[in-house]
Amino acid sequence: MAELNPFKIAQAQLDEAAKHLKLDKGTHEMLRWPMRELHVTIPVKMDDGSTRVFKGFRVQYNDARGPTKGGIRWHPDETIDTVRALAAWMTWKTAVVDIPYGGSKGGIVCNPKEMSEGEKERLARGYIRAIGKFISPKIDIPAPDVYTTPQIMLWMMDEYSNITGYNTPGMITGKPVIAGGSLGRGDATARGGMYTLREAAKIRGIDLSKATVAIQGYGNAGQFAHQLIEELFGSKVVAISDSRGGIYNGNGLDFKDSLKVKVDTGTVTNIKGDKISNEELLELKVDILVPAALENVLTEDNAGNVKAEISVELANGPTTPEADLILQEKGVYVIPDFLANAGGVTVSYFEWVQNETGYYWPIERVHKELDEHMTDAFNAVHKMREEKGVHNRLAAYLVAVKRVVDVMKLRGWV
Repeated sequence: MAELNPFKIAQAQLDEAAKHLKLDKGTHEMLRWPMRELHVTIPVKMDDGSTRVFKGFRVQYNDARGPTKGGIRWHPDETIDTVRALAAWMTWKTAVVDIPYGGSKGGIVCNPKEMSEGEKERLARGYIRAIGKFISPKIDIPAPDVYTTPQIMLWMMDEYSNITGYNTPGMITGKPVIAGGSLGRGDATARGGMYTLREAAKIRGIDLSKATVAIQGYGNAGQFAHQLIEELFGSKVVAISDSRGGIYNGNGLDFKDSLKVKVDTGTVTNIKGDKISNEELLELKVDILVPAALENVLTEDNAGNVKAEISVELANGPTTPEADLILQEKGVYVIPDFLANAGGVTVSYFEWVQNETGYYWPIERVHKELDEHMTDAFNAVHKMREEKGVHNRLAAYLVAVKRVVDVMKLRGWV
């Protein structure tokens, strides 16, 4: 696929699932496009007194199974097609883990690294004023994503509460715990991925206490993956990377030491070990590969060189459709992104439940419920894989799309 347009990739993945499910033309077409999308312009008074106008989006892809759910990304290269694709993937992600949500996504074209805290707050509040009529705890529930934080979520919640005239914590998730957030949200994406890795390792007969691991990307998901893979399984992480490059150390990279260097110097490339590129990391001889950085890093050009037994996709869309087929042929067990990284939205769902009921859970309950959801989802996907003889991503699509279609049909939409 020469053009790596994320929405075209999402549509192509759906098209393949539709063929296997023998969807009628109308149902298939309904699922290929967002149900609604909003484009907004947001004027923000900058610190120097000037006014800048930012472009923002909110895409509500499908709400057959419940209110739509999805993060808000702030990125200078944000595009509507990226947001559409991520909204589609959120639809399948909430369905595959069987939580009562649809999928959505939001984005603002901006560079938060160049903005002051005051400018970020004014942008956050302006975005909510622009989309406020289209969201609520019962319609569409945003959350943090690339370059957005619990603080930004709280500004958005406060602005929405000012509009409604009463506190509305359930309109957004990913808030600070002190202000209605859930315990366990910080590491939820990586922790959910680790539960699926545990199940995959059982199937492949891998002893995780002796396994070697390479992690591409050392943001939130990558850091927590490093920490949890050590704590839960005792695996040896031998390679990590960030946007500046990577480090390999066959003796293992200790999580606390690695994080300290990353925090102190801004990059993992100052850690003791052999310097490697992000591309080289993907092709290392390790048991477990964790793509936790960008989309489209595993392509038809390099998938044949992957030597890992299991790939746990904590990033969104790290593997192209062509690469999926190559990895399946090679026998690599891919835990696809919208299953592997669904722990985040699952704990966001728990946060929303706690907000709506006013009863907050201890951390043990969060972990237990997350484990159950992720294990059930993994088993449903693996069972579909075995029944249909397809690769895991297609199996996950078949599980998720069928759940959405069944409700659409019962509701009389198609």
